[in-house]
Amino acid sequence: MTTSTRGAARTPAVLVLEDGRIFRGRAYGAVGETFGEAVFSTGMTGYQETLTDPSYHRQVVVMTAPHVGNTGVNDEDPESKRIWVAGYVVRDPARVPSSWRSRRTLDEELAAQGVVGISGIDTRALTRHLRERGAMRVGIFSGTALPDEDAMLTKVREAPEMKGADLAAEVATKEAYVVPAIGEKKFTVAAVDLGIKGMTPHRMAERGIEVHVLPATATAEDVFAVNPDGVFFSNGPGDPATADGPVSVMRAVLERKTPLFGICFGNQILGRALGFGTYKLKYGHRGINQPVQDRTTGKVEVTAHNHGFAVDAPTDRVSETPYGRAEVSHVCLNDDVVEGLQLLDQPAFSVQYHPEAAAGPHDAAYLFDRFVSLMEGQRA
Repeated sequence: MTTSTRGAARTPAVLVLEDGRIFRGRAYGAVGETFGEAVFSTGMTGYQETLTDPSYHRQVVVMTAPHVGNTGVNDEDPESKRIWVAGYVVRDPARVPSSWRSRRTLDEELAAQGVVGISGIDTRALTRHLRERGAMRVGIFSGTALPDEDAMLTKVREAPEMKGADLAAEVATKEAYVVPAIGEKKFTVAAVDLGIKGMTPHRMAERGIEVHVLPATATAEDVFAVNPDGVFFSNGPGDPATADGPVSVMRAVLERKTPLFGICFGNQILGRALGFGTYKLKYGHRGINQPVQDRTTGKVEVTAHNHGFAVDAPTDRVSETPYGRAEVSHVCLNDDVVEGLQLLDQPAFSVQYHPEAAAGPHDAAYLFDRFVSLMEGQRA
């Protein structure tokens, strides 16, 4: 097993936040410069799934776990065909991976895909700063001849903000494709890809669902052309306030009362379709250890998250919407953020987190079964 010498060469690197705070470390992955929104992930494992999650497009991810890369990179765990994060920040990168499935080091994979990172900085201090000040724009600069601090800060402040960013179409499939049911086919689902992870249609296929994955730009006509038993709206990056197209498609689905399930970005789309607003969280929820309560059962789940926006819906009452009564079905126990919605008069629900468990706990797998039950009920 060979190890990367890129980080060992101690190429200098600098992380610059838009409020002027600076951290100095060493290059990790590709050498160069990159910009994005600085966010932190609290997972102690699952970094490969995080890196390849399209929801992280244009974000620079700070890992709160101090030791990263110890299982290397394999060819089985990616959630898409490429790394989507704009940059990667770790404290202590593993020098040698220790896993029988490892094919490359994380450093090598980042470098091969041109992802600029930084290591050797105090990620705990950086995370505390982001918790206090909020997610903000950031730049990572590495190399032997770096710009001066004022020039780097100017570049960071010229980078686009996440608020108002319309990104789903940039990460979604350009052409429709089909994930066949595993075993006997029981249902057909049209899945609108807003940044879908590979494990999500697989979880549905495991339950006998043939999944037709459609581009983010799909119209209602495209969705209904599949003759679906249910419609799914996926996770994805960007500001839900920009997603007028998917909101229009979802309203068409609600008008037909076709069983509907949304996760993450799809939850925010449902919120907008029902008439609720959305807003940007101070620093968001990211990681695989977020406690959420299913208010319909009282059960507390440990869940996987990646979202910087949330739905602004009342948690203390049932709301009247153009599509019947709706209520908040799930809440985050850390901060009472809305984590799920459900309609009471037709078969539609959504959650803000990632029930596909890649990476993450399997506490929320029942949600796919709930979707199946809705389709069974509609068919009956």
